[in-house]
Amino acid sequence: MALAADGAAEPASRSVPGQQRRSSSPPLTMNWYVEGPGGTIVSQYGGESGINPASVVKVATSLWALERLGSEFRFETRFFARGDVVAERGEVRGDLVVQGGGDPDFHLENAFLVAQALNQAGVRRVSGALIVSRTFWIGWENGSSGRESDPIRRGLLMADRLRQAWDPRRWTSATRAAWRSFAARRGLDAGAPPRVEVAGGVGVDGERRQGDLLLVHRSQPLVDILKRFNAFSNNDIERLGEILGPAEELAGLIAARCRVPPSEVRLETTSGLGSNLLSPRAVVALLKEFRATCDRLGLRVQDVLPQAGCDPGTVARFFPRLTSGEVAASLVGKTGTLVMTDGGVSVLAGFLSTAQGELVFCAAVPRAGGRLLTARRAEEQWVLELLTSQGGARPLPCSSRVREPDEAASIIRLR
Repeated sequence: MALAADGAAEPASRSVPGQQRRSSSPPLTMNWYVEGPGGTIVSQYGGESGINPASVVKVATSLWALERLGSEFRFETRFFARGDVVAERGEVRGDLVVQGGGDPDFHLENAFLVAQALNQAGVRRVSGALIVSRTFWIGWENGSSGRESDPIRRGLLMADRLRQAWDPRRWTSATRAAWRSFAARRGLDAGAPPRVEVAGGVGVDGERRQGDLLLVHRSQPLVDILKRFNAFSNNDIERLGEILGPAEELAGLIAARCRVPPSEVRLETTSGLGSNLLSPRAVVALLKEFRATCDRLGLRVQDVLPQAGCDPGTVARFFPRLTSGEVAASLVGKTGTLVMTDGGVSVLAGFLSTAQGELVFCAAVPRAGGRLLTARRAEEQWVLELLTSQGGARPLPCSSRVREPDEAASIIRLR
């Protein structure tokens, strides 16, 4: 896949090479758009054609969250005793109520932190039920594709997950592995996990009568949460949308900020699941807006997006040749993949640090379902040749690593 000396694409580069396709399958083609310093167009082909950007939508959601909440924002989850705390018995005589604050990244490790704090506060048993609000979530759902649509059943599922996390007798092999990793990271005795027994089942009613506040779990900063979601491209970033607003509102924000007609922006979700629409040119405009927001907040883009050769996740897994050698650490970006929706798509977009300055780009192979590996290899080669055309890569310093969900979380005890 060749590039002309000035970076403009030669006609032969429009078709993805190396394809082995069935006679009924149309050939794969790549669309792209690249801007250099000062907004100069370095290269494009089909840059204004609408594509499904898939998980590149997460960049927009990240921008929205950073601007609305701030990079150091922490979600708070509050734990109440709806009944007397009998210290000599280590028991809450009544219900334990969990009022969620919309923390999208509360996991087993965070549940272990809370169980430790409850034990330290003298609580080891709840005679009543474990009651959660509808804005409490624990564990993964895989966004709207895996979410229980009924809010009561969803709440009961979350309450039961928390109850299981607090009872080692009910642990799965995955829970035991998470505890061992948690204990090793924090220097704890893996053979003595915290335990809170809930005798009275689970319920969903955390918004009304709450009781006496026992403790508050504060998440790690939003910037660390977003880095995890973007690195692993997890669709539960949609949980932020449940707090910030619907996908239609985010689409309006993109249209206004990227200066494209609203008809050219369509978002079904805030994660990139479903049938969405942006052009590569609009994605580049979005990335530039994202950088401007990071600059205002004193962040580097690699504080929020994964950096090839520095961070784990989908960039490292799908584009391994961009993670090592002379090009390592020169790409900060976001992947997008859909297997079946709109015929499937592979997208790679982000920032390239080159000897001639920074490039902002988006490359996409639409209708790539069933041939994603071929599409990714073509995008990878295209990026390597783009770097060569700009005098080679200029690696950037690695940002802070992707943190586990509990690492920068904290507990405030009220008793």
